[in-house]
Amino acid sequence: MAPLMAAVTGPRTWLFASLQRLGTSQVGPRQLHTGACLASKNYYEMLVLGGGSGGITMAARMKNKVGADNIAIVEPSEQHFYQPIWTLVGAGAKQLSSSGRPTASVIPSGIEWIKDRVIEFNPDKNCIRTDTGKEISYRYLIIALGIQLDYEKIKGLPEGFDHPKIGSNYSFKTVEKTWKALQDFKEGNAIFTFPNTPIKCAGAPQKIMYLSEDYFRKTGKRAKANIIFNTSLGAIFAVKKYADALQEVIRDRNLTVNYKQNLIEVRADRQEAVFENLDKPGETQVISYEMLHVTPPMSSPNVLKNSPVVDAAGWVDVDKETLQHKKFPNVFGIGDCTNLPTSKTAAAVAAQSGILDRTISLIMKNKLPTKKYDGYTSCPLVTAYNRVILAEFDYNAQPLETFPFDQSKERLSMYILKADLMPFLYWNLMLKGYWGGPAFLRKLFHLGKS
Repeated sequence: MAPLMAAVTGPRTWLFASLQRLGTSQVGPRQLHTGACLASKNYYEMLVLGGGSGGITMAARMKNKVGADNIAIVEPSEQHFYQPIWTLVGAGAKQLSSSGRPTASVIPSGIEWIKDRVIEFNPDKNCIRTDTGKEISYRYLIIALGIQLDYEKIKGLPEGFDHPKIGSNYSFKTVEKTWKALQDFKEGNAIFTFPNTPIKCAGAPQKIMYLSEDYFRKTGKRAKANIIFNTSLGAIFAVKKYADALQEVIRDRNLTVNYKQNLIEVRADRQEAVFENLDKPGETQVISYEMLHVTPPMSSPNVLKNSPVVDAAGWVDVDKETLQHKKFPNVFGIGDCTNLPTSKTAAAVAAQSGILDRTISLIMKNKLPTKKYDGYTSCPLVTAYNRVILAEFDYNAQPLETFPFDQSKERLSMYILKADLMPFLYWNLMLKGYWGGPAFLRKLFHLGKS
C-alpha cells in the first residue's frame, strides 16, 4: 500500500509548526492536547487501533472525511472474523470457513495497515507505541481494541480443550469442538456456562443451549440429556419482555437454569466442572458432564488496563452519548473496549459507528456533538435451528424494536435474518461504512405510531 503522511522525521521547525496547528484546533469548549512524541516516526490525521468490526467500520467512514492517505489501522491479526456466526458454527449449522476473511481484504483501499500491536498510550502527547518500538503520533485517535478472552482464569483451562466433550463458541480454535461434543453426546449432563464478568454477546451462552436441545431432539437423544445452564447472573436476560419469553422456552423444553453459579475449574480428564455459589462465598459444587460449553471470563485488553484512557474498571472512558473520551477530546472509543453501559454486540457497534461518525465530523468543524447514542443494541436469541427471538433494546433495558410485530415471539423470519441477512450486511455494508443500524427502518415501519 502507498505510504501515508511522511514520518515526523523532518526539521524540528516543521514539527513545531504542525504541533502549533494542532494546538490551535478547538474541540467544543475544550482544547486539544498540544504535545507530541518528538521521536515519532509516523504521523496520521486519524489513527485507528484495532482491526475488528469497530475499527474497520470507522476507518471506512473516516476515509471520506480526511482521505485514505491520512488514516492508519494498527492491527496484528492476519484474519478478520464475523464472530456472531460462531453460535451457528458450534451447532453445525454453518461452516467455520464462512466466518473469516483475510484482514487485508477488509481494510478500506488506500488506508495503511500497520501490522503491529499497540503496547503503550500517551494521549497527553498524542502518540502511541507499538510492540516493535514504533512511535506513532496522531491528530485524532479511535480506540476499537475489543475485549479479551481470559480462559486461563478458570483453573484447568485452556489446556482442558485438549480433551474431548468440551468446547467454546467464543474462540476460532474451540468453536468446532463444541459441534464435535454435541455430535458425540450419548447421555448425561450437558452444561452451559456464563461467567462472572462482562462479556461480548451476552445472549450467546444460552443460544448454544437451545440449539443443543433442539439437536438432541432431532437425533433422538433428548430423553437421555439433562440440560443445565449455570449462570453467574441473577436473571436469564436483562430485558423483562425477552426474559419472560425465554422463561417460557425454558419451561416448555424442561431446561434447568441455576443462577449465581460461576465456573471456577474444569477437570477435563474426569469430565467434571466446579462452580462457586456467588451468594454463598466459599461454597462450591462439582458436576460431571457429558458435554460442556464454556463461556470464558472476559476483560478489557491488557494494554488498556493501566493506561491513561480507561476508567477505574479498565474500560475506555467515553461519554455514553457521543463516544468522545471524557478527558482527551481528540480520543474516541467504540465497541467492546468501552465503558458504554450497553451490551457488547456487533449490532451495538453498527449503531455506535453512525453516532461516532457524526461526533467526529462536528468536532473537526470545531462544533459540539449533537447526535446522541441511545444505547441501541441487538441480540438475536437463537432458540432452535429455525427460530429466533430478536431482542433489541436501549440503555434503559427497554425494547427498541425495528419491526412492526412482537419480536419476543420465536420466528423463522428472524432466524433467516440472523443466519443469512446479517452476515451479508456485515461484510458488504457495515465494514464499508454504509450500515449504522436499523434506526431508519424502525422509523419507516413505525410511521404514525408514537
